[in-house]
Amino acid sequence: MTAPSFPDLFRVFGRIGLLSFGGPAAQIALMHDALVTGQKWLSEQQFLRALSLCMLLPGPEAMQLATYAGWRLRGTLGGLLAGLLFVVPGAVIILALALLYIRFGDVPLVQAAFLGIKAAVIVVVLQALLRLGQKALTDRAAWGLAGIGFVALFVFGLPFPAVVIAAGLYGYLTADLTSAAAPPAPARARTGRIVMIWGSLWAAPVIVLWIGAQDFLLQIGLFFSKLAVVTFGGAYAVLAYMTQEVVQDHGWITTPQMIDALGLAETTPGPLILVTEFVALLAGFAQGGLGMALAAGALALWVTFVPCFLWIFAAGPYLDHIAARPRLSAALGRITAAVVGVILNLSIWFALHVFFAQVGTAPGLALPLPDWTTLNIWAVVLTLIAMGLMLVAKVKLLPTLAVMAVAGCAISLSGLT
Repeated sequence: MTAPSFPDLFRVFGRIGLLSFGGPAAQIALMHDALVTGQKWLSEQQFLRALSLCMLLPGPEAMQLATYAGWRLRGTLGGLLAGLLFVVPGAVIILALALLYIRFGDVPLVQAAFLGIKAAVIVVVLQALLRLGQKALTDRAAWGLAGIGFVALFVFGLPFPAVVIAAGLYGYLTADLTSAAAPPAPARARTGRIVMIWGSLWAAPVIVLWIGAQDFLLQIGLFFSKLAVVTFGGAYAVLAYMTQEVVQDHGWITTPQMIDALGLAETTPGPLILVTEFVALLAGFAQGGLGMALAAGALALWVTFVPCFLWIFAAGPYLDHIAARPRLSAALGRITAAVVGVILNLSIWFALHVFFAQVGTAPGLALPLPDWTTLNIWAVVLTLIAMGLMLVAKVKLLPTLAVMAVAGCAISLSGLT
């Protein structure tokens, strides 16, 4: 297949970045629809292998999947373009919303519009789950791993890396050893250069702040750099840890501000980990006004997303080599099956938090238990409308999102919520 041009890459990934609402499950669905079903730039197996790799890496898996796809299609520049287009639209919107929040407090009409958008996202995720499941769950073992992965996370809250490692180990031990010879692995010197370059870029602003004795910004840089390393399984895996650190330990923002930050980050395009930008903006404003807010927000973005390029550009070239080795390929395939269960877990988590204002957990378990008295009936109605538009009338995604945003605003303005 001929590699797409950079204008085509910009058009497709720009659209993905603008429409990537709803967290990783919806974003993966959107990319699958655009890159595999629509443009046919990646095969089903290439997409699933890349998804499995990104689930193994720290950081936002959907952003890394976009970066890998861009790198696969047009090298390092393609990866940079795709990754930036996935993050920048959401980062700009978060900046605007944070400034509005600082000036006016809560922004109910914006949240009302996003309620309609989230209702449509539930339908997008449902469609994606069906498509991914059909492709990845090819035998009983795959179905079993998907089910076990879902229960392990949804009911018991087991660590995400443990689920992935267990699935990979099962695949490794049960592999069919008849396979073609593996392509040569990339040169280690090349990998070392990539790690050196991107590691230096990652560390540069933190080192400058340390030399300049900028204590507050240095704390911001070090904290969010640490988050970039420990966020296995995406942002959901570290939200509780981040909340405790920024509210209780550092005292940068209050608990209500953190709840608002999570709500706005969940309703804007781009990876959920963009909540780091919102938190840094609020913390910076409290420390030193608008200038400090902008500096803190930019620093949080830098130390959160530069590592994503490091992981992909260093690990991506090994994926074909891994896929051609029987045991490693089998491990990756079983990880893909478990990832379907992971996405189902994220999807139900997202839907529950759209439908209910309060969602607790069962005693001693991670099993979500919604408070039925907090059911938002209009969220259910909006989801049914979105189903009618997308599944029955076959309306495309962009017009559906526009209609649902208007519907959410109309319900809010009418005083029905």
